[in-house]
This record gives sequence, structure tokens and C-alpha cells, in this order.
Amino acid sequence: MTASHLLVPVPIPDRVAALIGSCTPPHILQAEFDAVCAAREVRRFRGPRLALEDQADREQALSELAWANKVLSAHHPRLAVRPDGAV
Repeated sequence: MTASHLLVPVPIPDRVAALIGSCTPPHILQAEFDAVCAAREVRRFRGPRLALEDQADREQALSELAWANKVLSAHHPRLAVRPDGAV
């Protein structure tokens, strides 16, 4: 019996990642890429006081993240990307 909290993350070799990626539909791979980029943008615009332009950029990144997560969640609910980087 294995407890999930005892599992150690192991890096996936590039060839295995490529094989997994070849089994995933292209629009899902693109949505995953878009979600990760949008989450990175959201994390960039943190702070108590953001300029109006920064607030607009953050809202745009949140919108892109929501769209990408909608596509990812339609494929599998656990694929969604959170803006704080948590899984």
C-alpha cells in the first residue's frame, strides 16, 4: 500500500514527455501552454497598488487563463492551471 504523501516527484525524460505529448490532442497542448503563460503573467502583476494599465493587463491575463482552463477542464478536470502555481 502506498501513501500519496510519501511519493517523491521524479522528472520525466524528454522522450517520455514527447510520447505523452503525441497522445494529447494539439488544441489541449496549446491550451496548456496558454494557461501556463497566462498564470505567469497573473503572478507578475501582484501588489496592493497597481497602475490602471497593470490592472487591465492582469484582468486580460486572468481572462486568458480562464479560457485556457475551460478548454483543459473539458478534456480532464484535473488539468486546470491555478494562477498561484499550486496544483
